[in-house]
Amino acid sequence: MMRMVPMFAVALPCGALALSSACSDPAPPAPQPDPRPTPAVKEAARFIEEAEAELHQLSTQNNRAAWVASTYITEDTQILAAAASAKLLTAQADLAKRADRFRNIELPQDVRRRIDLLRTSLTLYAPADPARTQELATIASRLEAVYGAGKYCPAGGQCLDLEALGRIMASSRDPEELKRAWVGWRTVSAPMRGEYTRLVELANEGARELGFKDTGDAWRAKYELPPGVLPREVDRLWAQAKPLYDALHCYVRGRLAARYGAEVVPDARPIRADLLGDMWAQDWTNIHELAEPEGAAPIYDLDAALREKGFTPIEMVKTGERFFVSLGFDPLPATFWQRSLFVKPADRDVVCHASAWNIDDEEDVRIKMCIDITADDFHTIHHELGHTFYQLAYNRLPLLYRDSPNPAFHEALGDTIGLSVTSDYLQQIGLVSEVPPASSDLSLLLRHALGKVAFLPFAILVDRWRWGVFSGEIRPADYNSAWWALRARYQGVTPPVSRSEADFDPGAKYHVAASVPYIRYFFAHILQFQFHRALCEEAGYKGPLHRCTIHGSAEAGERLRRMMEMGRSRPWPEALEAVTGARQMDAAAMLDYFAPLKEWLDQQNRGKTCGW
Repeated sequence: MMRMVPMFAVALPCGALALSSACSDPAPPAPQPDPRPTPAVKEAARFIEEAEAELHQLSTQNNRAAWVASTYITEDTQILAAAASAKLLTAQADLAKRADRFRNIELPQDVRRRIDLLRTSLTLYAPADPARTQELATIASRLEAVYGAGKYCPAGGQCLDLEALGRIMASSRDPEELKRAWVGWRTVSAPMRGEYTRLVELANEGARELGFKDTGDAWRAKYELPPGVLPREVDRLWAQAKPLYDALHCYVRGRLAARYGAEVVPDARPIRADLLGDMWAQDWTNIHELAEPEGAAPIYDLDAALREKGFTPIEMVKTGERFFVSLGFDPLPATFWQRSLFVKPADRDVVCHASAWNIDDEEDVRIKMCIDITADDFHTIHHELGHTFYQLAYNRLPLLYRDSPNPAFHEALGDTIGLSVTSDYLQQIGLVSEVPPASSDLSLLLRHALGKVAFLPFAILVDRWRWGVFSGEIRPADYNSAWWALRARYQGVTPPVSRSEADFDPGAKYHVAASVPYIRYFFAHILQFQFHRALCEEAGYKGPLHRCTIHGSAEAGERLRRMMEMGRSRPWPEALEAVTGARQMDAAAMLDYFAPLKEWLDQQNRGKTCGW
């Protein structure tokens, strides 16, 4: 509660009623703090300004080199990108070490925060030895390039890249074909194992030089929580959501068994990972027709609607831009349209993994993705533009504040917009003619759950594995077995064929090959529902949460913008409070969103042996 201060005080005369030393000789006035900054404070302020200027220049150079390396994959572009990355990594590590001399000096809040953020702003921590820094940058660049250019070339057959293999995983219902595609992509990752092991050694060396236990400890520090708290937060939130996942897993396993037979999908066992419609079994949306409720009312076919309306990749992106403009945001700069990559070039290899880029941390924003005219890519564009509009919202802040308050907020914001891509929104923009009836809600919710709920355990285990690798708890000799132990524990999935330590299945996921921390996606999947519920309330929406869209709500847009413009200038609980009124992450909004589905799943699972 706020302490109230009285506006007036009554002075009693000194004399017989005097009860304290208040009537003795007046005490000398308390010394007032010197408002002038000390030399140390001045030095710290000057240091952080100069550090930000140096990092701004080097990060822009690095981003330009990395952009070219991702959109023109050649040996030369990889060398140039590695050189720019090494330069930036060296400067980041050097500045972070030099900032350590201000650790125990009392500083103004703004200077203190920026200096502390400098220490946790890195992803890969460069060792002090320049040769090792160059080695780290070279390995990191090469691993991402191997992933981006990766192809499976079956004997006597045509080579298949990840896009082609992904289409097989999404559409085929032949267990043998799925198995071949699944195994084929993992021939790309197996050779990464040795270099990844070395990357871990080098990154850990750099992290320890900055006072962290290891790289995993440094990644967790970005969340500004006391040591050990973040893993417990993951466990707490997962405990809230796990009953919903378990119910979905049980139901889906039953439907897959009905399609493939008990020999392929045995009861009370993990599900074969290649049967779930996705190369990593992280998103089960592509098997929706196998899991769809029997007799469910038909829902819209967004793939068909996009094709019928003649959507192009550019129009897909323009539609996403108009969503944000409807909330009160300014249109994207002309350079966004001139410099982004929307279509896979026919003449060269590119990293097609969708990503949003802020090249100069100011106005040069871009997205890179190989857009197909599909519902998946329609949603992905809305998500990636969430990053872009976030980047533009905080681009006037000091450099070290030009980020979200923790890594999950960036991901959550894009996904929050995705939750508003509802049938009402699609009708408003003319993509569907009629809003499906309430009787179709179960089918719609199941489709969303196959994407969002199915993803939760995968989002945990990727970094649980890396935290163990960085700490040494998982040894290089056990990389693959530990990976599959975590996949069985959290996801309840199993490989379609035996795997060994000759394989390196973690590297088949982009974020491992490219050293992108992943726990942000788990937190983002919790936060997006908190954001969505709060923004729907701000927009005045009264119906079921899963049918709400904030499209066109200036009120919701204003609340969202307040949080976005904070950047990383304040701790994340304050940013969360700005949108939701709460300071703690909570899965309750997700459970509310899927409550009708959970009740139905429990009914469908009666009499079944759930779990694995």
